[in-house]
Amino acid sequence: MQVFEKSLSNVQIELLRLYANDVKDEQLEEIKLLLAKYFAQKATEAMDEIWEEKNLSEQDMINWSNEHNRR
Repeated sequence: MQVFEKSLSNVQIELLRLYANDVKDEQLEEIKLLLAKYFAQKATEAMDEIWEEKNLSEQDMINWSNEHNRR
């Protein structure tokens, strides 16, 4: 495992250790769902911070959704 540790992130190393246990397909799907939910939550938290920092409103979102950005 040390050979890979220099080129892989800490998350990748932990996932490799987990997958070395040969989990069932059902468990793998549960793990993937947990990871997706975790990163979605982190993205939501980051957007909430930006939203508050910039003092954005619901009307701002409505205005953006109505914009036509053709290039």
